[in-house]
Amino acid sequence: MTERRTLYPPIEPYETGMLDVGDGHSLYWERCGTRGAKPVVFLHGGPGSGISPGQRQQFDPALYDILLFDQRGCGRSTPFACLEHNTTWDLVADIERLREMCGHEKWQVFGGSWGSTLSLAYAETHPERVTELVLRGIFLARQCELDWLYAYGASELYPEGWDAYVGHIPEDERGDLVGAYHRRLTSDDDAVKLAAAKAWSLWEGLTVTLLPDPAMLEEFTDDAHAIAIARIENHYFMHKCWLEEAQLLANAHKLRGIPGFIAQGRHDCCTPPSAAWALKQAWPEVELEIVPDGGHLYTEPGITDALVRATDRFAGKA
Repeated sequence: MTERRTLYPPIEPYETGMLDVGDGHSLYWERCGTRGAKPVVFLHGGPGSGISPGQRQQFDPALYDILLFDQRGCGRSTPFACLEHNTTWDLVADIERLREMCGHEKWQVFGGSWGSTLSLAYAETHPERVTELVLRGIFLARQCELDWLYAYGASELYPEGWDAYVGHIPEDERGDLVGAYHRRLTSDDDAVKLAAAKAWSLWEGLTVTLLPDPAMLEEFTDDAHAIAIARIENHYFMHKCWLEEAQLLANAHKLRGIPGFIAQGRHDCCTPPSAAWALKQAWPEVELEIVPDGGHLYTEPGITDALVRATDRFAGKA
């Protein structure tokens, strides 16, 4: 086996700013790497998680002009954890506004987990604006995928975590856990809201790593992080991400001609490989690499290796 690639060294943005996208929302954005190099937009997961410095390191900074941004309500975007005017299609429109702001005719689109969902929604809406798609941990927002995480599936692999997640909800409301959490996450009582957010975020945090990661779980249950990711994620899942059932698969023919790569962890318990496989069947041209010792996160060695090799290759680097 050849030596696995690792992330590029840490870099700082060469430019940052806020973009007013209307509806009362303003997005934090940053550009890293080399101005005028190969353009790429990074779409973070969640929905609701925001960007982090390590995500810049998946690209060769000498070869890429990297645009990262916090989606509506996330990170440093304002208003924080806001649910109004916050839908998949608002975000797709925001990506176009950012592309125009940067002056790019087209760009590579890179996204993992929820970022893969948003990448596909954007690419199927604006295929003429996409040079390549680099995706990780495919999530197609189908009911079976939502049920896996919030009804039955991951519950069998993490029974102790599932008991804590379910235990936060009274027994008579457990027939619809997403709905029960929604009522608490939109409560006027801040204590009720925060307790539900921590329980929601802890459950997800348990499923995203192949091996336990206490530091990551602490980050997931930090008050601010938990509130944003739980409220926005639950809001999206209550509305099925504003997608018709299997819409992204039905429209995969619109991706024909766009080079694509998927890194998928074999043991991803948050977004299982079946979704990546279904996308491969609908979009045969995409290259799918199932990482045998991979889970969900980009920081796992096999996932990092696959993604860095893909971004290097699409930038023409041997």
